[in-house]
Amino acid sequence: MASMEEDFPRGGTAKKTTESKTLVERTEVDNLFQSHEQTETKKRKGAIKDDNKKPKKQKTDKEKQNALTLNAPAKCVEILHSKNVKEGMLLLGCVKEVTDFDVTVGLPCGLQGFINIKNISDSYTKLLSAQLDADESEEIYSLSHLFCPGMLVRCVVVRLDTAKGGSVSIQLSINPNLVNKALTSSFLKTGMVLSGLVDSVEDHGYIVDIGISGTKAFLPKQAVKDKHNNPEELTVGRYVTSRLDEVKNEGRVVRLSAHSLARAFAAARHGWTLVNLLPGLLVKAKIKKVTKHGLILDFLSSFSAQVDFLHMEPEQTASYAEGDELEACVLYIEPSTRLVALSLRSYLLKPGTEVDTTPAGGDCIGEVVKGCKMTAMHHLSGATLELPDKTVVFVHRYHLKESYAQVNEHKVLAMPEHTCKILNFSPMEQIHFVSLRKSMINIPFFRYNDIEAGQVVEGTVSTLLAHGMMVNISDHIKGMVPRTHLSDILLKNPEKKYAEGMKVKCRVLSVDLEKKRLALTRKKALVESTLPLFLSYADARKGRVSHGYIVCIKSFGCIVHFYNDVKGLVPISELSSEPVLNPEEVFYIGQVLKAKVLQCDPEKERMMLSFKAVMAGDPEAPPKPQVDVEVGKKLEAKVLKKSVNCLEVAILPEEASALLPTMHLSDHMSNCPLLWEALQEGDVISDLVCISKNKQIITLTKKPTVKWSLEEGAVAKDFSDIVVGMQLIGWIKNIMSYGVFVEFPCGLVGLAPKSAMSEKFISDATTAFQLGQTVIAKVTNLDEEKRRFLVTLKASEVMNPEGDAQTRLIRGLQERRAVSEMLANRDSGCDLRQNLLELTVGQKLSLTVDDLKDGGATFKSDKLTGATIVATKNHVPGVNLTPGQKVNAVVLHVDIMSSHVHVSTLSKLSCKKKSLTEGSKYSVIVQHVDQDFAVVSLDGTAQLTVIQTTSHLNEIFRSEVEKLKQGMHLTATVIEPGCEELAGLPLVSWERAAPKHQRLLSESPATSRGHRYGDVVTGKVRTVKPTCVLVKLEDGSTGSVHVSQVAEGACLGSFPTSSVKVGSEVTARVIGGREATSRRYLPFSHPKFTYSIPELTLLPSKLDESVDLKPVKAEEMLSGYKAGETISCFVSKYIPEKKSLEVTTDPCITGTVELLAMTTDLNDANHPEKLYKWGKMISATVVEVSSKPQRFSLSLTGVHTLEKGSVTLGMVTSAQSHQGLLVKLPFGAMGTVAMVDIADAYRPNPLAAYSKDQLIRCYLLGNENGKWQLSLRPSRLNREKASSVKDPEVSSIEQLREGQIIRGYVKSVGEQGVFIRLSRSIIGRAQLQQSTKYFLTDQKVLTDHLLVNTLLTTKIVSIDKEGELVDLSLLPEDTGKGDILPPSLGLPLRLAGEEKEKHDASRKRKARPSKSQQDQEVPKKKTKKKTRKPEDSDSGVEVYFREEEEEEEEKEEEKTKSKSKPAQEKQDHAGPLRLQVSAGFSWDAELSSLKPASAAQDADSSDGEDENEGGKPQKKSRHELELEKKETEKALVQREAELMDPGRRPQDSAAFERLLLASPSSSLLWLQYMAHHLQATQIEQARAVAERALKTISFREEQEKLNVWVALLNLENMYGTEESLKKVFERALQFCEPMPVYQQLADIYAKSNKTKEAEGLYKTMAKRFRQNKAVWLSYGTFLLQQGQSDAASALLQRALKSLPSKESVDVIAKFAQLEFRYGDTERGRSMLDKVLTSYPKRTDLWSVFIDLMIKHGSQKDVRALFDRVIHLSVSVKKIKFFFKRYLDYEKKHGTPESIQAVKEKALEFVEAKGTEAAC
Repeated sequence: MASMEEDFPRGGTAKKTTESKTLVERTEVDNLFQSHEQTETKKRKGAIKDDNKKPKKQKTDKEKQNALTLNAPAKCVEILHSKNVKEGMLLLGCVKEVTDFDVTVGLPCGLQGFINIKNISDSYTKLLSAQLDADESEEIYSLSHLFCPGMLVRCVVVRLDTAKGGSVSIQLSINPNLVNKALTSSFLKTGMVLSGLVDSVEDHGYIVDIGISGTKAFLPKQAVKDKHNNPEELTVGRYVTSRLDEVKNEGRVVRLSAHSLARAFAAARHGWTLVNLLPGLLVKAKIKKVTKHGLILDFLSSFSAQVDFLHMEPEQTASYAEGDELEACVLYIEPSTRLVALSLRSYLLKPGTEVDTTPAGGDCIGEVVKGCKMTAMHHLSGATLELPDKTVVFVHRYHLKESYAQVNEHKVLAMPEHTCKILNFSPMEQIHFVSLRKSMINIPFFRYNDIEAGQVVEGTVSTLLAHGMMVNISDHIKGMVPRTHLSDILLKNPEKKYAEGMKVKCRVLSVDLEKKRLALTRKKALVESTLPLFLSYADARKGRVSHGYIVCIKSFGCIVHFYNDVKGLVPISELSSEPVLNPEEVFYIGQVLKAKVLQCDPEKERMMLSFKAVMAGDPEAPPKPQVDVEVGKKLEAKVLKKSVNCLEVAILPEEASALLPTMHLSDHMSNCPLLWEALQEGDVISDLVCISKNKQIITLTKKPTVKWSLEEGAVAKDFSDIVVGMQLIGWIKNIMSYGVFVEFPCGLVGLAPKSAMSEKFISDATTAFQLGQTVIAKVTNLDEEKRRFLVTLKASEVMNPEGDAQTRLIRGLQERRAVSEMLANRDSGCDLRQNLLELTVGQKLSLTVDDLKDGGATFKSDKLTGATIVATKNHVPGVNLTPGQKVNAVVLHVDIMSSHVHVSTLSKLSCKKKSLTEGSKYSVIVQHVDQDFAVVSLDGTAQLTVIQTTSHLNEIFRSEVEKLKQGMHLTATVIEPGCEELAGLPLVSWERAAPKHQRLLSESPATSRGHRYGDVVTGKVRTVKPTCVLVKLEDGSTGSVHVSQVAEGACLGSFPTSSVKVGSEVTARVIGGREATSRRYLPFSHPKFTYSIPELTLLPSKLDESVDLKPVKAEEMLSGYKAGETISCFVSKYIPEKKSLEVTTDPCITGTVELLAMTTDLNDANHPEKLYKWGKMISATVVEVSSKPQRFSLSLTGVHTLEKGSVTLGMVTSAQSHQGLLVKLPFGAMGTVAMVDIADAYRPNPLAAYSKDQLIRCYLLGNENGKWQLSLRPSRLNREKASSVKDPEVSSIEQLREGQIIRGYVKSVGEQGVFIRLSRSIIGRAQLQQSTKYFLTDQKVLTDHLLVNTLLTTKIVSIDKEGELVDLSLLPEDTGKGDILPPSLGLPLRLAGEEKEKHDASRKRKARPSKSQQDQEVPKKKTKKKTRKPEDSDSGVEVYFREEEEEEEEKEEEKTKSKSKPAQEKQDHAGPLRLQVSAGFSWDAELSSLKPASAAQDADSSDGEDENEGGKPQKKSRHELELEKKETEKALVQREAELMDPGRRPQDSAAFERLLLASPSSSLLWLQYMAHHLQATQIEQARAVAERALKTISFREEQEKLNVWVALLNLENMYGTEESLKKVFERALQFCEPMPVYQQLADIYAKSNKTKEAEGLYKTMAKRFRQNKAVWLSYGTFLLQQGQSDAASALLQRALKSLPSKESVDVIAKFAQLEFRYGDTERGRSMLDKVLTSYPKRTDLWSVFIDLMIKHGSQKDVRALFDRVIHLSVSVKKIKFFFKRYLDYEKKHGTPESIQAVKEKALEFVEAKGTEAAC
């Protein structure tokens, strides 16, 4: 005590010094969790190694005298980016738009956030909830009453949502509890400006919620009226910003005022820090530095801030200078770097004013502006542009380029002009944000304002809902297709027609700009309608006809909707020319019909319609112009309107309306969109022909081939004119999976089935032809009754007109030339297009190399400025080109629309041309391909020409391989050496070059016989097997026919090879070969192909020699399969060892089907070989396809993925008491079955009924963390046949009720009671008092008798739904069952009330018996004491009395013993007792002659008695016998001691086995046993012992099992292979908690110096267990031990991102300690210093810091640290502790002077703190 007073002298009360006050005020400091600049630079994603790298705002190392570090000034001023916005960030925002449930807020730097109605305030949310619950009509002010556009609000980021496209949605809140979270009541001071929301309305004012606990704020009504000059009162939820006029009761009561806000500046006396600084505060700042991109300022005396260029006053930008004092407004505070951003804009410096949310020039968002000039480029932020009207706009750095490209800022700045699209208007900066991305500029629809009703739009299916389908029109626009508008008829299963991601074409029904809703239709009649659209009632003039859809059917008629909610009534008299009694029987809702306007009143919005007038014609309509238009007549027309699929034209001169479909502009489909683009409204098109007409529509065509057929009369004008064999020219109208529909002039349509489309085998009919493609068809079949006919498009069966290919080529090139001329004439002022028009194929140019990329090159030319001149890598010579080099090139192709010129610099093309002769043949090479045309060079002549890519109208390509490609060789015949129509180029006809010589079997060294690939051979069937047919060929060799190559069109369930008879003659074709040894299929092109058995095909489609067969590799064939695809395959064989089925789809493809994916029937699963016979054709679903390694997994159950709610087969892998059943599921998944999900009626030990590898049916409940939750309940597996459920499922705590009797399985027994599993997620607890009627001293009795998974009946006592706690009772009076403990244990009953008092009294009487009774009851008491020993104590009062009674009994027993049996006492204390062994037992062979233990004990108790009382003859003297007996006794004692010694290791296997019988679950024994074998180098025996241990140790002993697994891992690491170690590791993961197994293996790797493997494992752990702090610490320890300090620092940053924020401080502190121990001491010191600067009250970390510095630092550093600690603003008790440590340190390491200095500091502290420190 004396020393205490000496170290901490007492002192009286003294006034606190100024320094002490300062220290107390600055308790909260900034978060300095920033690592070194180098580390932060590495962390930046996508950082570019140049000046564009954004520097991280770092904390400086300079500290104030009071040990506080403030924010450092930014190195480079940049705007706020969305990636820097974090949760909890405070920002100043401006309300842009208010809807019913959201408020859109404009944030600084063009960002945008949303305030949900739930994030306003707690009082407003409660008011809404109460109103909804009460269902009253009391008015609640909506968001539009609380907010108005232009209002400035302080908001906080509460959540960052990421959309599918990757865009971030910022969710905000203005709840004062979050905005003012860092403020406390003691912090409030007069003059502060705070924001809040009206909490309640009182008589004289408003209670305002400012979010500070314990503080009430009052705003007088008069202050509001004076400020706003508005008599209306504020309402609950209204946002207000007010000044604190008066603060009372230490901040618990404040009075607000709305006056003088303009002068309410934040001052240093207010105590603002970077932790509680609020946006919107007005501050006075001083310019510290002026940069190009903004200003760096100081404010509030010690804080740094920045002002970016967007928030500087534009007029004063040039006048800012260092040292100027300015008024500024706080915009935001970045929480990570503590960067403060200010604004100097005048409209933000006037509190109470509203910001203008609409630009002065009007709404121009979405407009594309050309001719913009870039005025400035701001590093890391973006650039400013000046529009032609001198308006300044801003383009963000991300919009300077496409998202996938890199930007060169200098190049962009140097461009003279830019084209931009206006994206948004930012009210905070009063500037437009624009984009330079071409992808953004080309978006047709940017806002809902850009779309009008009646437009045809294309979109992508997003989701299918119950009431319709969502369609994405663009990234920001989506529309809804109602269910009734998904098709012309109502679809029962829309998901069969539509799939996510499908492209669809829709017509807009209506646009709601306010709610941003778009209604679309997919009804074909509406989408393709060419009738006038009724967009308003003004459009519905009398007599007009339009398509509409029925929305309502009444007895008086039908209501028909059009567009924009235009609707009309069709009376019952106008429904039909026939009388309609019940309209509902004739019409249906959603039906599309033509309706004619009878009457329309636009003012009253009423309209009368008629269906009957449309069907009967229009007698009242004005007479149409009489135009004599016959099919086949040549016409001239003027373009009236352009739509996506057609041109609306007027036939001249009558001006009759007609349609010219886009696909009818040319025979070449690639020319159709070019011609459509070139034609403009008002252009006159000549040489048109009418192909069909009806009452409403005249259709024209410009297809030359169709016009020729009409001129020649090769048409059928009516169905009666069609005869079989007639050849017609038509076009593809529709494409279906079973064929294509071909339309002909006069409206006739025929079907070309899939088999009649081509001689080639077509697998997918939808990809063979294009819509509108011109074809030649031949009629093959007529159905006169149904007026239908079939046609064939096979090129071999139709006759191509002579010279057709050359004629089509010339016409196609002429069309392209016409397009170029039209575009050049339209832009007559553009020299570039005129110059491009003059270029021709083969023309030589002098160019300059501009850039080299991807092996090719780009060029530039003075005459072609602005054009893109490209040469691919195949057209660049072998010499290396350099930028700026002059080269000669030849023009290959000119695309005038995109201004692209393709050239070649090959010398063989630019040399002198050689003359050609008509009829000569040349080998030509394809140099360039452009859709329907290709440029080829005639070999050796330097001549170029153009050919068509197809030689026949009906030619199709089944794959890309068959199409012409650059570099392909062809054979051409010259028809005309110089064709005038081709601009002097030669006109040629071409054919494909002869196929290269295929490899022959005869060329193989192993045989002299062979067959060429594709040869047709004949032979005789020798053997028929289920999966193949062996054919003996004519040359004596044997060929094989795979089951898939036997017959086409085989049915499922059939056996194709059974149709082939042994001995029959067959014709086959060679498609490959099999190795004679391995029988492995190889194509002839395989590099290792040697002699093989020819692989043949019998398929008719492949026997035609004209069909070009090409070898297909297995990888190519596998890539054609997709997961989820249904295919046909053939059973190959069943492998019982692997429990899998092999199937085959092709000679080179073999797939596997696991047992669980074969069937869902348990009976079939037991014998799958009976269900699937060899060679049987079955249908399978592709599960997984992989070429490297080759894997082809299939499913026969019809599904390829597991879905929630389905039933599947599973295989039991193990039964674990704590988890239940572990089940292997199909497709590599795993699942668990909880104990409560095994049966509908619980039974004891339910796991006993299941064994490993047992097949079961499972119901999939759900997927959690990659594992399926399963159920085996019959009520789940078969709901129809399930009987009554005795123990129903409990899915939520809501299903339980108090007093309910329920059964469950014991989960565990602990000190808190018995925990019982009631369901998968609900665990109930029965306290010890509620568990049994017996009095328990320890839960060990329950633990011994209640094993895990014991079935118990319980009663629910109480339910805590909020805490999800269920209290249970197991007492017999509650459950009606017996007690859980048996009476045989002899436990006392738990008594209460009168019974307890009687029991206590009787026990006290028994505690004082007479002396005679004591003598008699001694043995009984001993026995009683032994039986009661386990029940020593229990909870409650009873324990206290029992302990007293037992103490009294023990004392009396001791007295009795001391008086009664002295002889026995002597005997008991004569010597140590040995282990008692029954008579006849011997330890081992050496001691077999020893006497029984009883005899030995007698001998020990009496040394003087005769030892040989057994009657045996005396053969030795007494002395000898005595010596022998002593030696025997000594040996026995020694042996017993050895056996009883727990630390002694056995020396042989027998000893181990004996000990393991006694302790089978002791991992220590098993590990010693393994070590025993390893010492003898018996590796396999050690492995066997480990496996035995894993099987023997109880599943409850998880730690013991883990010890064995670790030993086995060590064994494999030292003596096994990498593969064996991996297998053991994988097994350990299945049976143990994964995290400890990973950690143990990592430690093993580290200790054995396997650094690479350890690091790889740690990386996996960091990904898999990223939420586990121990993983990061262990990984960091490993890296520092390896000397990788930089990697450890980077790891710390990853850990801080992955772990919860509350763990950050501890993690950093742990890493700092590791740095002290293994790494850089200075770095560890810096880390701890930063942590403690931000969290100065963590005295535990201060203590750790002091310990580390004492061990690793200098005395100077330690003393400096102590001086910091004793000045902390923490409790006096803690400061005393540090003073004590300081003094102890000085006493040990210091001098008398330093000791006295510490005592003086302690005295100063006591005097400053007064009586508080003296206590």
